[in-house]
Amino acid sequence: MVTTTVMKVNLQVASKLARRSLRIVCAIVLGLTGISTFGQQEVRKVIAQPAPVYPQLLKPIRMSGTVKVQVVIAPDGRIKETKVIGGHPAFVQATMDALKNWKYAPSSAETTADLEFNFHP
Repeated sequence: MVTTTVMKVNLQVASKLARRSLRIVCAIVLGLTGISTFGQQEVRKVIAQPAPVYPQLLKPIRMSGTVKVQVVIAPDGRIKETKVIGGHPAFVQATMDALKNWKYAPSSAETTADLEFNFHP
C-alpha cells in the first residue's frame, strides 16, 4: 500500500515535470522562429507628436496626473482609434486633442501602441 502511494506520487511529479519541460521547449522554438506569444508588434516611428496642453482650469491648483491610452495606428500613419486605459479624467480631453495631430511613419498594416502622458504644472 505504501509502495503504491509513493509510485503514484512519483508518477504525478514526473508528469508535471514533463509538461513543464514541453512548455519550455515550445517557448524556445517559438522564440527562435520569430513567433511571439506576447502579441508584440513592430515599432512605428513617430513623425509628429505634439504634446498635450496642460488644462488652464487646473493651473491654480497645480494638479499633476497621468493618462494611459491605447491607440490603433492606420497603415497611413494616422491614429484611427483611441481607448483610455487609465489615468486622471481631468487630463483625458487634453490628451485626446493632442493625439488628433499625431502622425506615425507609414506601414503595411495597422498597429497598436500603448502611450502614457504625464501632466505637471
